[in-house]
Amino acid sequence: MFPYADLGTDPADRVVAFLNTLDVEEGTDDLESVATYAAWSGREQTRTTLAEARELRARLRARAGGETSPEAIAIAIDVVLGDDVALRGTTVSAEIAAAAAQLALAGRLDRVKICPADDCRWAFYDRSKNHSRQWCSMEVCGNRAKVRQHRERSRS
Repeated sequence: MFPYADLGTDPADRVVAFLNTLDVEEGTDDLESVATYAAWSGREQTRTTLAEARELRARLRARAGGETSPEAIAIAIDVVLGDDVALRGTTVSAEIAAAAAQLALAGRLDRVKICPADDCRWAFYDRSKNHSRQWCSMEVCGNRAKVRQHRERSRS
């Protein structure tokens, strides 16, 4: 479990950590219950906030996984006007939605991706210059895919 409270200020880190509350490889889900969500977020949660978080995660994972038009979800966030403009939320889901909005406004949301390996599906932030990173880890998932492709070509 990666506690939400320990995340830095980069909105990409917050969104990726939230998406990785679902670990396909390990078969764990930090949004499995109100208790696990509260433990991950470090805040009290309810069935309502859990349902909102699950819905937001599903939509963001679909977008990061390459779905072109996942349905929109409405989550209230605050716009704070001062010397700078800040987006803030009063719930964890609203904070994550604000972080995703910040990424979108900066043209960075498309860099949040989901590993295409069916047994992985880990979220990551593509920090490559040309935005072409495909795997969460080239050493693990990328290597497995390349070995599989090589074996298939060799059989032909």
